[in-house]
Amino acid sequence: MIIFVQVFLAALLLIDGGRCNLNGLDPLSDQMIDKINSLDTTWKAGRNFHPSQLEYVKNLLSVKQAERDEKPIARSARIAVPLLETFDARTKWPECESIISLIRDQSNCAAGWAFAAASTMSDRYCIQTRGSPKLNFSAQELIACSGLGGCDAAPDKYGAWDYLLDNGVVTGDMYEGGGCMPFSIEPGHFGEKPAPTPGCNPVCQPGYPKSYLEDKQHGYSYMGILPYVKTIQIEMSKGGPVQAYFDVFADFLSYKSGVYKVESKDRIGYHSAKLIGWGTEDGVPYWLAANSWGTSWGDGGFFKIRRGFNESGIEANAVSGSF
Repeated sequence: MIIFVQVFLAALLLIDGGRCNLNGLDPLSDQMIDKINSLDTTWKAGRNFHPSQLEYVKNLLSVKQAERDEKPIARSARIAVPLLETFDARTKWPECESIISLIRDQSNCAAGWAFAAASTMSDRYCIQTRGSPKLNFSAQELIACSGLGGCDAAPDKYGAWDYLLDNGVVTGDMYEGGGCMPFSIEPGHFGEKPAPTPGCNPVCQPGYPKSYLEDKQHGYSYMGILPYVKTIQIEMSKGGPVQAYFDVFADFLSYKSGVYKVESKDRIGYHSAKLIGWGTEDGVPYWLAANSWGTSWGDGGFFKIRRGFNESGIEANAVSGSF
């Protein structure tokens, strides 16, 4: 019996040895990247940020999502069609491909919650209107005018959707883009201090043909999605991409390709992204997600994350809405 226990404990150490060896490494160091790539894991690491940018990167993330006492009742959508082995919202709704494919850049504003929400809203509006018109909802308005935390903190996962229903959201592209209220912070501020939350100026940019109130689009409903793979898949195949929140561990910063699964035990923050599809790569099931750290991060701004294991909590914190 003693020999069996010793062998069992030794096996556990071997299984978890890779993770233990990542502990204490600088998340942006070459050592971290090299160590990840030496593991027999499902993804590859690479250089996304300069080694000196760790404090900046940490400031892109919230400490933890806020909670509310009463939450909307999570329910399961029901459709009588079989689920596909591989799904990509861009190919199911080609009329909305340009909207769904857009990778936003939150610069040095810690508001991934707003970018993921605005992007998901844009996709679902496009899908419900069959691609006419194509509108990019404004992350700037959610950050500056909603009172939900701006560049400083994350609201609860329903906050942006509450604002959409109660106040409506105007259009707005990325920096110096079109729409009523484009993002006001220029990209490329890596290494600088976190950006302060922009002030709310409830007017459309000069030359835009509508007033702020005329440009508002209001949502009809939103819901938390039950934390099951099939439930999330049904909701995505029925209505389009969904927003999801997840914990960020130190190794995620260096993701480049493959199917991400956590190899580090060092949690450094909380974030939100948009799930747009699913599939299987080399036998590993994944969710396909769009991040908001620009196209130079990850796989052109996208990442795959292991599906069916609630990796980083991503399957327990999904939300969607309709117009």
